[in-house]
Amino acid sequence: MERRNCVPRTHWQSRVEALGFDFHSLNGTYWVEDGYYAFDAAEVDRIEDAANELHRMCLHAVAEIVARGDYHLLGLDARASMLVERAWKEGEGALYGRMDLAYDGHGAPRLLEYNADTPTSLFEAAVVQWHWLEDTALLPDQFNLIHERLVARWRQLLPVDAHLHFAGSLGAPEDAATLEYLQATCLQAGHTAQLLDMSDIGWREGFIDLADRPIDLAFKLYPWEWMMAEPFAEHLSRVPTRWIEPAWKQVLSNKSLLPLLWSMFPDHPNLLPASHEPRDIAGPVVGKPRFGREGEGVFLADQGVHFGEQGMVYQARASLFEQAGRHALLGVWLVGDEAVGMGIREDDGWITRDTSRFVPHGFR
Repeated sequence: MERRNCVPRTHWQSRVEALGFDFHSLNGTYWVEDGYYAFDAAEVDRIEDAANELHRMCLHAVAEIVARGDYHLLGLDARASMLVERAWKEGEGALYGRMDLAYDGHGAPRLLEYNADTPTSLFEAAVVQWHWLEDTALLPDQFNLIHERLVARWRQLLPVDAHLHFAGSLGAPEDAATLEYLQATCLQAGHTAQLLDMSDIGWREGFIDLADRPIDLAFKLYPWEWMMAEPFAEHLSRVPTRWIEPAWKQVLSNKSLLPLLWSMFPDHPNLLPASHEPRDIAGPVVGKPRFGREGEGVFLADQGVHFGEQGMVYQARASLFEQAGRHALLGVWLVGDEAVGMGIREDDGWITRDTSRFVPHGFR
């Protein structure tokens, strides 16, 4: 693994905008055009294998939580727990997720968190960096089967004549791009689909859209913990609306998953020591809010230990790949139960945030 410099494509801004990527320079530089990450095939195999192994462990953790009823370990109340249990026992299928892994170019990739409910940067990973590779031909291949696997997964998840509502915060550029891209893959799979802002979901003896059409199937780019805090949460258990991602993803998108996995698989090479008590971990630690996203509320222990309203999770500090003061985080995409691609975010600091840069990659 190494970071290489390259010459930006001519008129690259118009090239990516033609794909629908119009937030490439949001908050400064988001899409990196003058550099890329290069891997060899063995490294990609190692990263892919690690993600697949970790996903199997995560599914085992969900099964154990449901079997034992230990929802309190994740801070889930009775209403959320009931939805988790029902969705898991009814076998509701999942579409996708993104595992954030620490990998320094050596050793084993380590799980930092599992964005299993509402991950973004999907369009950049699936489409934008693929076109970059085709245009530049700087490397012969890329870990990227995301698009074709999404299309195939929709066909597995939905009945032939399904109509799906895609709901989220359409005013947020990255969320809107993710929803529009996922809608396109759903349409390509042969289904019908429409976009809907989350605030426009109504209620009339069931969830409805602005045209009073019942919402029977919905993909929501909206965290389950936010859903549970909404006034309509009382209706979630009463109507047959099927939500993607399913409610059992509340176990995996919750950072309390990290100490749970460590207790189930102690010393696993793809895990980092994790606990709700920082004194359980030797050496430097990172504190993370149980329900935090995009690096919000994450801090290094030498900045002081504190507790958020919903509690904190503590994890041993991992070594990220670092070159010329840039720190890289691997986001491995899973569709269904299989790792199918990767996107890389980098930052000048150790914490990856929503402003961190997206850098394309390839391998030989």
